[in-house]
Amino acid sequence: MPHSQTSAPRDGILQGRLARGASPWLLPTVATAALSLARARRKPRSAVAAAVAVPATALAAGMLWFFRDPEREIAQGRVISPADGVVQSIMPWKDGRTRVAIFMSPLNVHVNRAPLAGTVTSVEHIPGGFVPAFNKESENNERVVWHFDTELGDIEMIQIAGAVARRIVPYVPQGTKVEQGERIGLIRFGSRVDIYLPEGVEVDVEVGQKTVAGVTRIDRG
Repeated sequence: MPHSQTSAPRDGILQGRLARGASPWLLPTVATAALSLARARRKPRSAVAAAVAVPATALAAGMLWFFRDPEREIAQGRVISPADGVVQSIMPWKDGRTRVAIFMSPLNVHVNRAPLAGTVTSVEHIPGGFVPAFNKESENNERVVWHFDTELGDIEMIQIAGAVARRIVPYVPQGTKVEQGERIGLIRFGSRVDIYLPEGVEVDVEVGQKTVAGVTRIDRG
């Protein structure tokens, strides 16, 4: 199956911002790192102070990287990827739709974007488990189901939590009009995002292909 070539954007923290919804994890970590560094500077010969400061600073730096939210130049196309990650599966559905599942690792940007312009007609939180997102049983995980009223009709998108991701944070409520590529939510520490393409819309990605939210085109024009 042919697929479009995507040039990955620069995702450094200085090229973007930090994700909304990151503060419950980020603030305590950065505060701990700052305090431990201050103590280490007051007592430069203290092995205990250094032992705390080094891992705390490393963890804070990791959190800043995990919760980066870079600016993107939104691509042209009917349907664009809602998530950074790797295409895990492409599956025809009984109703004629095609499900494209995108696996998000902890190293990916965790902010998800609207695949099309339209109106959010439903945002439903469904409780569930937390098995790894690459496991087939992850379909029963904690998730948020989105429906968008678009020029292609109803588009369904599902944010699925994984073994590490324990919180999905929607940014916009039902009834909101969104632009294509607009930030709509966060899955803390990655996991999986599924998008269902309507009947008649061909897929232009393949399993194993990397995707960039707001940049990679999902459908074939």
